[in-house]
Amino acid sequence: MSPTTAGIATGATLAFAALIFGFWGFVLVAVFMVIGAVAGRTAEGKLDPGSVLDALRGRRSAS
Repeated sequence: MSPTTAGIATGATLAFAALIFGFWGFVLVAVFMVIGAVAGRTAEGKLDPGSVLDALRGRRSAS
C-alpha cells in the first residue's frame, strides 16, 4: 500500500470516528491507531523500542 493510500485510509477512519463518536471517540481511535502502528513497526523489525525509550530519556546513540 502506498503512503498516499495509507494516508487516505487513515483520514477516512478518523473522519468517521469523529462523526460517529464525537471528539473523544476521535482521540481514542487516533491513539489506538498510533499504538497499532508502533506495534506493527516493531513486529516488522523497523523500530527498536529500546532506542525509542533511550531517545525519550535524552540519551544519545553512538551512531
